[in-house]
Amino acid sequence: MLILQAERDALLKPLLAVTGIVERRHTLPILSNVLIEKKGGEVGFLATDLEIQITTASPEALPGEDFRLTTSAKKFADILRAMPAASTVTLEKDDNRLTLKAGKSRFNLQTLPAEDFPHLSVNGAATAEFSLAQKDLKRLLSQVQYAMAVQDIRYYLNGLLLQTDGKQVRLVSTDGHRLALATVSLEAELPKAEVILPRKTILELYKLLADSEDQINIELLANQVRFSFGATVIISKVVDGKFPDFNRVVPLDNDKIFLIDRITLLQALQRAAILANEKFRGVRLVVAPGRMSILCTNSEQEEAEEELEIAFHGGTLEIGFNINYLLDVLTNVPAETLQLAFGDANRSALFTIPDNPDFKYIVMPMRI
Repeated sequence: MLILQAERDALLKPLLAVTGIVERRHTLPILSNVLIEKKGGEVGFLATDLEIQITTASPEALPGEDFRLTTSAKKFADILRAMPAASTVTLEKDDNRLTLKAGKSRFNLQTLPAEDFPHLSVNGAATAEFSLAQKDLKRLLSQVQYAMAVQDIRYYLNGLLLQTDGKQVRLVSTDGHRLALATVSLEAELPKAEVILPRKTILELYKLLADSEDQINIELLANQVRFSFGATVIISKVVDGKFPDFNRVVPLDNDKIFLIDRITLLQALQRAAILANEKFRGVRLVVAPGRMSILCTNSEQEEAEEELEIAFHGGTLEIGFNINYLLDVLTNVPAETLQLAFGDANRSALFTIPDNPDFKYIVMPMRI
């Protein structure tokens, strides 16, 4: 029975928006599937891993019968992706088979009953709700997400703190070695609330956000967060745990302070990193009046040295860092100039944007 006929991209784009969270191998086979549901002209797509759920819809109304089915998300997406861009795709359903045709290509896919597909239900009313431009949230996420921990036993670090307070929304991430903090001010007054968003949720959300003024609505619920933008809704469980007090780690008395061009420093570090030790990734910075030297060595006794001119007139300091931690911040912060503030060789360094209190990056030194 013919159930749908559509241009390839009308199906592929919304399908790709939801399939990022689908695990290939799951204890519940149906979680490898996507729920496709047609009501009237709208075709909706839903995927979940029981922690996150993403729903979206085709961008335009499509003719055909109403239906509900689930089929392999990855296989369906791979087949559509492999089709020529201008293809017209027809879907036919017969018992537990979905037949996909385009031109002279034909694919038979297994389906599982749509009524067995699990849904995340929304718990209770929102404790805080606000909206901002998608491009603003995307910029905030890019400034902090790289500092999230990866598979740390301190599970609350494998995510990102979202905090509302007054007119401010703050995002904070840390892996215990560095911390990134970014703030945006809104016109609305918000209650004091905070949640820890899982790493997977942040990575999927970042991928789906557009660089546009289109709004995204964010609701903090009892133990979930809901993001709504365009036809897309993401519901995510939050991480249960207490995020560390980030205010305590911000160094307040670093006295070796200077400005530096972000791209110049980034390119110098990228060149030096070629000869950094592959295991420890150490870099030594030597700050002296008028200049900063960047030194990398490796186990084969190879050395890289870069020297940059800086407007600095204080005392000399030699301090070591993981070079990846420096490259991360320099790659992701959209500022022409950064302010660097150092104390001594054992004290964390503070990276900020001049005349902008909304961003801070703190990185601990390492012994080299």
